[in-house]
Amino acid sequence: MGQRDFVLGPLRESLLGLDGSRPEVTDPAPTKLASTVMLVRDDEGPLEVFMLRRVSSMAFAPSMHVFPGGGVDVRDAEDELPWAGPSVEEWAEVFGTDEASARMLVAAAVREIFEETGVLLASPASAEGDGTAAGADEAPLLDPEVAGDLRARLVAHEIGFGQVLLEHHLVLRSDLLRYRAHWITPEAEPRRYDTRFFVAAVPPGQEPDGETSEADLSEWVHPRDVLGAFEDGDLMLMPPTLVCLEQLAEVSTVSGALGQDLPIAPIMPRLVDTDAGPAMRADLP
Repeated sequence: MGQRDFVLGPLRESLLGLDGSRPEVTDPAPTKLASTVMLVRDDEGPLEVFMLRRVSSMAFAPSMHVFPGGGVDVRDAEDELPWAGPSVEEWAEVFGTDEASARMLVAAAVREIFEETGVLLASPASAEGDGTAAGADEAPLLDPEVAGDLRARLVAHEIGFGQVLLEHHLVLRSDLLRYRAHWITPEAEPRRYDTRFFVAAVPPGQEPDGETSEADLSEWVHPRDVLGAFEDGDLMLMPPTLVCLEQLAEVSTVSGALGQDLPIAPIMPRLVDTDAGPAMRADLP
């Protein structure tokens, strides 16, 4: 794609302290590994993606429209995490990272969408108990009240995701994820994340609910509609979300989204001054 500038706007300028509201950054904040998932469907027409609007009180990206996701939990790296699909070793090669980080990134992707939407990319474990899925198309059978309690306890860090899977005889399905992008929060930001983006089809029989304290709105949207609303100034998007939506807008089906062959390289925008005002400049692959 080449070099591209993303103009900040008044709110982003204020959050970055460009209006003098916070001290100048001297040492960049450390990054934390994170995962974000674009849940997609096409059963009600052209491709839709599930999005959340973060509450205005959030320290990171307040009031922004985002995809479900969040930072890794150290327990996401547990070796006993039941796993089916491409192995941790394969994901580490795809990411270009170590196996512990790869395990955390994939596990965080599945855990975060479960916490924030209730969708669980998992299947019942095989009767042999060998860590494989009993059936690729079988939905995880969790009572809604049980699932709600598990989500709350995960958010509160009272339990680990591996414990949830083991106790309910489920296996994480890494084959349901497709790797899409790698963005690193600019050094000018007070909170920074090293984030992998994924796309996944909502499994049959499941429906995201967006019941998370981090968002005040959740909805299925057509990518082009969101891009139009952004252009009109009706909602706010961060550069990674904007680019991912533009890519999704190029296809009209779930199979098209899962099959897109996109160049992936680490992208870390940098703060620059432009004729249109302060902007984040990114070198896109």
